[in-house]
Amino acid sequence: MQNNTDFPLLFEQTKPGRTGYSLPPLDVPETDLSEVFESAYIRSEPAELPELSELQIIRHYTALSRRNYGVDSGFYPLGSCTMKYNPKINEDVIRMEGFSHVHPYQDTKTAQGALELMFDLQEQLKEITGMHEVSLQPAAGAHGEWTGLMMIRALHEKNGEMQRTKVIVPDSAHGTNPASATVAGFESVTVKSNEEGLVDLDDLRRVVGEDTAALMLTNPNTLGLFEKDILEMAKIVHEAGGKLYYDGANLNAIMGYTRPGDMGFDVVHLNLHKTFTGPHGGGGPGSGPVGVSEELAAFLPKPVVRRQGDEIILDENRPDSIGRVKPYYGNFGINVRAYTYIRTMGPEGLKRVSEYAVLNANYMMRRLSEAFDLPYTQHCKHEFVLSGRRQKKLGVRTLDIAKRLLDFGYHPPTIYFPLNVEEALMIEPTETEAKETLDSFIDTMLEIAADAESHPEIVQEAPHTTVVSRMDETTAARKPILRYISE
Repeated sequence: MQNNTDFPLLFEQTKPGRTGYSLPPLDVPETDLSEVFESAYIRSEPAELPELSELQIIRHYTALSRRNYGVDSGFYPLGSCTMKYNPKINEDVIRMEGFSHVHPYQDTKTAQGALELMFDLQEQLKEITGMHEVSLQPAAGAHGEWTGLMMIRALHEKNGEMQRTKVIVPDSAHGTNPASATVAGFESVTVKSNEEGLVDLDDLRRVVGEDTAALMLTNPNTLGLFEKDILEMAKIVHEAGGKLYYDGANLNAIMGYTRPGDMGFDVVHLNLHKTFTGPHGGGGPGSGPVGVSEELAAFLPKPVVRRQGDEIILDENRPDSIGRVKPYYGNFGINVRAYTYIRTMGPEGLKRVSEYAVLNANYMMRRLSEAFDLPYTQHCKHEFVLSGRRQKKLGVRTLDIAKRLLDFGYHPPTIYFPLNVEEALMIEPTETEAKETLDSFIDTMLEIAADAESHPEIVQEAPHTTVVSRMDETTAARKPILRYISE
């Protein structure tokens, strides 16, 4: 691993006697730590901390912050992630004192404003998805998947259908789908895609049966294609006694045009941190509310936020509930941001979101198909998948293309996913990017494709301009360096 920067690290700038802090006079009684802790827990020598001026420290951390990549600083074409702009009005609202200072242990009678927002958000998500009830409790998309599957499991068990142990998952599905099914105690069964990239109905008929608990599906699917036979698929699964689970990762493509409930889905999870502009990445925060049909409403995790007269309450009296799935009640900050976004956009605004997301994706797809293979040529929805097969024949892998994008200041798209496309590049521009940004990214991709033909080594050895150049990825994964080591 090569470090391409001459910026000195904190420990390398230290000089004895320099200080970058001043503490106020001690205003509490001194305590002899030996009377509180065992001697083994008391430091015998001062910590070896760097001795620096305040200015050096400020410059160090400011320089580090400039190396971060975020949606406010650059284009995120990550397919299936919907890395759209996070409007700053959302941050203004969550910082309102009544929201930022609310505490999960306070009496609900003193938190009626926060509870009313949560209740209203549930109502809005019910309208957007066409579901009967919604819970905001799950903390992320995969958590919402697991929650939904546990409700389906509870329903089958209550009906005495213990044999329903299998969850059908398309071969283009998100990896979280079979993982969530496994964690929920099911066995996942793969259904194949047809030549159009859609679920093969004949194969679906083959795999459904008395042991089918559910079909998990994203629509549009992970290839960015709308499952036009969804009503027939719902009929096949329902006639077999199974339920339909909607993975809401791609909801950004259909708002205002169709709803999962209208397609026949029984359970939905939503990614508020994707579709509804909550910030995400780096492990969180997320929010994955679940919506259910009337048949499954009794199994929602408790407590349920509902209106009782003039008061909003947390209803714990739910005998068939699968129980609490998260401490307190969901990621409240993301809920507030999503609520703000929905109220700001309104019904027509959310519909235009989907229009522009689909327009941007199709524009990019057609222009990039000049230089990259396009496995499925029909119009896409919010995202599309290219193949780097053409470049691979020249010795340039999809991974090399992704690394080369870093030299141009772009975050790479999702690569090698979905698994049923060789050398996959999955790109999702979202609706918030300007045409100039899309054109610039397209031109860069076309330049990389041209370099793969004329100067493949430039792409194969990328990145060249980043702080850290090409790593040994196997060693980096198995033997990561997680702390500063002095040379």
